[in-house]
Amino acid sequence: MASYRIALNFEDGVTRFVECQAGEKLLDAAYRSQINLPMDCSDGVCGTCKCRSEAGSYDLGDDYIEDALSKDEASDRLVLTCQMRPTSDGIVSVPTRSSACKTGQQKLSATVAKVVAHSDAAIVLELDVDVAVAPQFLPGQYVNIDVPGSNGATRSYSFTTAPGQSRLGFLIKRQPGGLMSSWLAHAKPGDQLTFTGPMGSFYLRERARPLLFLAGGTGLAPFLSMLEVLAQGEPGPPVHLVYGVTRDEDLVLVDVLEAYAERVPGFSFTTVVADTASSHPRKGWVTQHMPQDLLAGGTVDIYLCGPPPMVDAVRAWLSQTGITPGSFHYEKFTPNLPLKESA
Repeated sequence: MASYRIALNFEDGVTRFVECQAGEKLLDAAYRSQINLPMDCSDGVCGTCKCRSEAGSYDLGDDYIEDALSKDEASDRLVLTCQMRPTSDGIVSVPTRSSACKTGQQKLSATVAKVVAHSDAAIVLELDVDVAVAPQFLPGQYVNIDVPGSNGATRSYSFTTAPGQSRLGFLIKRQPGGLMSSWLAHAKPGDQLTFTGPMGSFYLRERARPLLFLAGGTGLAPFLSMLEVLAQGEPGPPVHLVYGVTRDEDLVLVDVLEAYAERVPGFSFTTVVADTASSHPRKGWVTQHMPQDLLAGGTVDIYLCGPPPMVDAVRAWLSQTGITPGSFHYEKFTPNLPLKESA
C-alpha cells in the first residue's frame, strides 16, 4: 500500500515526520505516531484542527462545514487535518507548539566518522548514525548538537547532506576558544555525540521558479543539503549561488560546488571575497555581485543564510532597489548561539 511522508512543522521550530497511508486522514496518522494534533470534534465541524499545507497534494473531501473551513481558506491551502487525506509527500504547518501536541524534538546518538579542518576557517564534521534511525528533515534545517563535557551546552548546525542518510555532514565555523571548536580540535573517529532535531523554518520549498541562493561564510551549509536534494531530483528552473566570505581562507568547499555544477542541470555559482587585499577576481559584498538577469522581473525565489549583518544588508538592498522576489526565505546565525531568526 502506498504511503506518504508528511513533515509537521510546529511554531516552536520543531519538525516531526509521520507516515500517512493512502486514504488515511492526517490526524489519524499523527495520532498513530503519538502526536496529538489539536482536535475537538474530528468531524469537520469545529475547525480546531485547522493547519496550512505548505507543500504536497491532498484530498479534503466535502464532509466538513464552511464554518470550520471556508472556501477562501481552502483555496489558500488551509486544511482540516481531520479531513485531509494526503496524496503525496508534503509539509504541514501546525499553529501551535510541539509540546502542546505531546511531542517534541527527537534525540539521536551518532558516532564521529571524520573531522576535517579547513585552515582556521571551518571544520567539516561527519557523523554516522544507525541506518534504521537515519533522521528525516527538510533540506536546509538544523539540529542542536550537545557539546561533550559542557554541562548541557548545545550548538546549532545545519545539515550539509540529504535527508535519510546514515552519514550526516556539517560545516562548522572555527571559533578560537569556542566550546565546540575546542572539542573538535581533539575529536577522533569513534567518539560519540548526541543531537536533537530537526528544527527550523529555513528549508527548500517546491522549485517553481529560478532560485537564487545567497550564502555568507559557513551559511553555505544548508545550501549544500539543498543542492544534494536537487541533484537527486528532476531538472528544473536555473539555480545560482552567490557565496560571500570575508577572507580568502574562508572560501571553503569550492570543489564541492564545482561538482554540483556538473551534477545539477542549470546550477552555477559565484564566489566573492570582502577583503580588499585579496587577489580574488570578485571583491566586495554579495550585494555587489547579484545576478541581474535572474532578478529581472522578480520571478525568482531567494534563499539567504549568513551572519546578521549580511542578512540585514541584503534585505536593505532588496528594499532600496525595489526588487520583490517571488518568495524570500532567510536565516540569521551567530557562531555560538542557536539560530535565532528565520522567515
